[in-house]
Amino acid sequence: MIRERALFDTSDPAAEAKADARADADVQNGRLISHDAVKRWLSSWGSPEPLPRPRVGE
Repeated sequence: MIRERALFDTSDPAAEAKADARADADVQNGRLISHDAVKRWLSSWGSPEPLPRPRVGE
């Protein structure tokens, strides 16, 4: 049986390095959303008054 390559079976080291550099820059510049803010937001889904999407710095 021949297995087809899945979407994430391919590797592009240059693209991965570029994405890592962007992520590192975001972390160094404080462009983050805390885990707790995301958790509050997700927990509000399905409630009568869901919270708005968290923003950078929350």
